[in-house]
Amino acid sequence: MQQALEDVLSRFSPILLEEMGKVKLMNRIDTKYIARVDRLIPLLEEMTTGYYAQEINGKRIARYHTLYMDTPDADMYLAHHNGRKVRQKIRIRDYEESNLSFFEIKNKNNKGRTKKRRIKLENTDFHRNEQVLELMDKYAEYKIDGLIPQLENFFNRITLVNKDKTERLTIDQGLRFHNLSTNAWSDLSKIIIIELKQDGNCCSHAKEILSSLRIHPNRISKYCIGSVLTNPELKNNRFKRKLTLINKIINE
Repeated sequence: MQQALEDVLSRFSPILLEEMGKVKLMNRIDTKYIARVDRLIPLLEEMTTGYYAQEINGKRIARYHTLYMDTPDADMYLAHHNGRKVRQKIRIRDYEESNLSFFEIKNKNNKGRTKKRRIKLENTDFHRNEQVLELMDKYAEYKIDGLIPQLENFFNRITLVNKDKTERLTIDQGLRFHNLSTNAWSDLSKIIIIELKQDGNCCSHAKEILSSLRIHPNRISKYCIGSVLTNPELKNNRFKRKLTLINKIINE
């Protein structure tokens, strides 16, 4: 599959990291989809003419590593589990192909819009980074000293941008989780997670293509699902149906 994937990606016109600044979409509406991994190539084949593929150092598949912070009692996880509309996630994300790391705060409001704010990290000692502390004071509900590393994930991402540069589609594959509290691992490499990112609910060719392939919107949080899969002590009633759906998709 890897060679077939690289072959279809080679048919896209490239967009370089420097050009991606025009498609930041930091204040956005995200629509997420879950599909079996064998739907990836048919999806890409439908998008070759209308979208660019992000290219970094000659590569169109980028490796990501994310470290999620939370309180010792997993308050951010529980806010999502308990249905709180206004919530946030705090993480460190490593973009391995570009050799960049960012401390990121993602805030979701009661209208479903996501605002991401981030600070570039030069080293791992973010607890003493003045810019990080200022960001936390301004936008976070928590203090940095009250957070611990809870979960990390690893995945490969394909990023597509439409020719008008008004939307971005990310496709994550090879997803693995490691829980830093339980030391448990979990693997979701049989599915892909797709995110359509727009500044609003405008017309989208990507939505039409996904619908034609019978890939329908499904909310999913990598942090929450990874936490459930790797920590049986967490309250998880709200996510049981999501796990059932994922298993159904895998076994279609």
